[in-house]
Amino acid sequence: MAEFHSDERKSPESSLWAVVAMSGRVIRIAEVYASRSAALADKTWREAQVRAYAGFLESSAQPIPIYAIKPIRRTDLPRRWKPLPALGFLNGRL
Repeated sequence: MAEFHSDERKSPESSLWAVVAMSGRVIRIAEVYASRSAALADKTWREAQVRAYAGFLESSAQPIPIYAIKPIRRTDLPRRWKPLPALGFLNGRL
């Protein structure tokens, strides 16, 4: 994954970071942030939510989502993209 350095000139298009939720073959963009640190914080929080509901997920045979962050351009977002609720996986919204 390419890292951006503070001394590089960045356009608004190149400075977005996506928190990506993956469950099996399903990949969804959960949220988009202007900074990598904000995306990392959101990823950490979402992982904590998954851990908190791990027992429920196992007992209901739901796949446990895995989160990652990656750089993304605004033009790469799906046309009708909306943020994924943090616990959206509990409602089958992943």
